[in-house]
Amino acid sequence: MKAISVLKLGILFIAIILALFGCKAKTNSGSQNTSEKFTPHPVVKEHQDVTTLAIGAKAPDFTLPDMNGKYTSLKDFDKSDILVIIFTCNHCPTAQAYEDRIVEFTSDYSKKGVQVVAIMPNSCAGLLLEECDYSDLDDAFENMAIRAKDKGFNFPYLYDGDDQAVSIKYGPTTTPHAFVFDKSRTLQYAGRIDTHEKPGTGNAEDLRQAVDEMLAGKPVSTPVNKTFGCSVKWSWKSEWAQKANKDWNDKAVSIEPIDDKGIKELLANKTEKLLLIDVWASWCGPCVLELPELAKLQRMYGTKRKFELVTLSADKPEKKDEALSILKSKNLPIRNFIFSRDDQYKLIELIDPKWNGALPYTLLIEPGGKVIYKNQGLADMLELKKKIVDHPLIGRYF
Repeated sequence: MKAISVLKLGILFIAIILALFGCKAKTNSGSQNTSEKFTPHPVVKEHQDVTTLAIGAKAPDFTLPDMNGKYTSLKDFDKSDILVIIFTCNHCPTAQAYEDRIVEFTSDYSKKGVQVVAIMPNSCAGLLLEECDYSDLDDAFENMAIRAKDKGFNFPYLYDGDDQAVSIKYGPTTTPHAFVFDKSRTLQYAGRIDTHEKPGTGNAEDLRQAVDEMLAGKPVSTPVNKTFGCSVKWSWKSEWAQKANKDWNDKAVSIEPIDDKGIKELLANKTEKLLLIDVWASWCGPCVLELPELAKLQRMYGTKRKFELVTLSADKPEKKDEALSILKSKNLPIRNFIFSRDDQYKLIELIDPKWNGALPYTLLIEPGGKVIYKNQGLADMLELKKKIVDHPLIGRYF
């Protein structure tokens, strides 16, 4: 009985970890009815040794949902003379750096009998929030359609984040990682797209050379190239996510009073960082609801990038303990303040004279004090993330 209880606790803990990354846990994958609407069910698998598919090998078969939940199989591309499969994802800065080149390559070669297919190989169980610091999105299934729309993907974008069974067979090491198959679906090229990561400095030269040689009936002169990018996030590496979550949750949470002068100095933002100020109150339901999502922003951008989240409680000074209790329950070990005066109208004038006082109220401030985003009520987190990551101080690429 004791062993069973320990097992149940372990499964529950994994489910909580997956939930944090927008996933639903499942103990075994089972079969998928392709006539039903796809719903992601990531699983945590035991460690496996993954080997990259060798030149001359046949393309492993697959049936995977695309970004809209429509199932796509290897046989659906039988008419194409050449099949290019690129393992890529939403969050990786290197993957993002190559998106435009993949779109351009697809446009240039689609009329030449070349089919491009992208596969997202990552398990969100193996992806840390801290690894999403160059993106507005993690690698959850529902975010794939957003990224595809934002970048105008002109190729299928398939999801393999549940059990990673297809990715394990192909063996990509990084995102992106290209695999090029001939008409018989024999692998002729595996490796990088080109050697220039920064957008605008490369044109998929390595990939184009391999495909051009195949179209000309020639052997690929360099069939294997090394890749560079983010490692594939295998589900069995979830212990790193667990450690990161524990480290965050173990940090001390405090709250300090702030007076008029302190608020003015805060708004002046004499730092080198983007400063996100969230004005909230313990009695405000939407405010409390939003706090965990704001905490994710700090973990994403505040760990290694030029970004900081600060909260400012509009509670009366005597409610400091109540505010602190909520901040602890929502795991916000950041700079937290409470207005030192029992005068909310003065707080409004200090923060923004145009603000009508409704909570929550969020401001994104550049170094020097320029407000570049303000929102009253619950913030659109995707809009806010885009505003942060697309700012020159942050950015999507190395």
